[in-house]
Amino acid sequence: MFQSTSGGNGSGGGAGLGGDAAFHNGFLHGGGAQLTRTRPRRGTRRRQHDQGGGDSDPRVSQLQEHNDTERPPRPCTDFDVAYFNSYAHLGIHEEMIKDRTRTDTYKNAIFQHQDQIAGKVVLDVGCGTGILSIFCAQAGAKRVYAVDASNIAIQANEVIKANNLSDTVIVLHGRVEDVEIDEKVDVIVSEWMGYMLLYESMLGSVITARDRWLKPGGLILPSYATLYMAPVSYPERYSESVDFWRNVYGIDMSAMMPLAKQCAFEEPSVEMISGENVLTWPHVVKHVDCSTLTIEELQTVSTRFTFKSMMRAPFHGFAFWFDVEFGTSSVNTSKSNNAQPALLAAPDDTAKETDKTKKRANPSEGLVLSTAPEAPPTHWQQTLIYFYDPIEVEQDQVIEGSVTLTQSLENARFMNVHLEYSSGGRSFVKESVMR
Repeated sequence: MFQSTSGGNGSGGGAGLGGDAAFHNGFLHGGGAQLTRTRPRRGTRRRQHDQGGGDSDPRVSQLQEHNDTERPPRPCTDFDVAYFNSYAHLGIHEEMIKDRTRTDTYKNAIFQHQDQIAGKVVLDVGCGTGILSIFCAQAGAKRVYAVDASNIAIQANEVIKANNLSDTVIVLHGRVEDVEIDEKVDVIVSEWMGYMLLYESMLGSVITARDRWLKPGGLILPSYATLYMAPVSYPERYSESVDFWRNVYGIDMSAMMPLAKQCAFEEPSVEMISGENVLTWPHVVKHVDCSTLTIEELQTVSTRFTFKSMMRAPFHGFAFWFDVEFGTSSVNTSKSNNAQPALLAAPDDTAKETDKTKKRANPSEGLVLSTAPEAPPTHWQQTLIYFYDPIEVEQDQVIEGSVTLTQSLENARFMNVHLEYSSGGRSFVKESVMR
């Protein structure tokens, strides 16, 4: 679980501790000392090292040299270097592979589409250790291009050789924006999803690969994605992080509470909640069709929401989660009901009561990987944006407002979150940065 303590951009981050009121639900106005920490998508908080070690495969290194000579890559920022280096750490890949919900769903999706993969050319964007590329080879792909800018590509190439797949899987060490492939591909597979779906901006690389190499009508796995949000109540979390300081071994340490709120709730937190924490039906923030989405659409995502609380409870913040669908036509395009779990049944409160329990008509038509609170747990968990102080809401009380997600100007892989919300005649603003 990540609990970032760094400050946000501009007015979003502050270090002043002038009493509890300074942190009341909205962000703290005015500057202040800020901390910056690179936050890898997966793995632990341990320092990330560039672990590329060992000699690279001649094919990989020669390709990179060719690119450097014939087609100079666009400048790679220090943030990009840090990002790629973080993925050279094996622990991140171990966590992803051990996420059986994630890995089994991808494997099942690949073999479910075996008729579209067998004998065809496949591109794996961000191949990591190469496991998805190997699944595609096992499904009968004629050729698989496994692309990764991290030095993990060197180990992936060794894995490919150890499994006698070097004639089928070609590992390309470099950014998908820079490497060269001399043929069109029939299929693109990629595990691009970050926390809150869009964190890391890796989807842009999938779009670039699609526009450069995918044949018209080609298959992209996953094909669709949907980001959801909903109000949540989580008294235990608030108590553990804040109320703890009221009495510490019989000592009144409540003076620490403003700092505790800042440290625990200033930035989005990746953690696990249950369906019982969710106060309303979820709202669709963004639906993604990987075959038509443009990079420009990812720069800013904005939506207005209206919720109606299903119970009386303290309202502690908003949770975000996503699901992705592999193949078939998207049910979500019209924002209709699309999901297996009940909490995903109604994308907004304008749906009819009868629609709120509607399930997928034929679950076999589209394989879904869900990170919803009531779905099997994944390493993505859910992303929580907490308020500094909870709001008491009554049953059927309306919560409305808007959320805007933008790529950070500091680092396009970071994501700025701007929340405006009101309930019970009170309005608030919360700004944070997902780093």
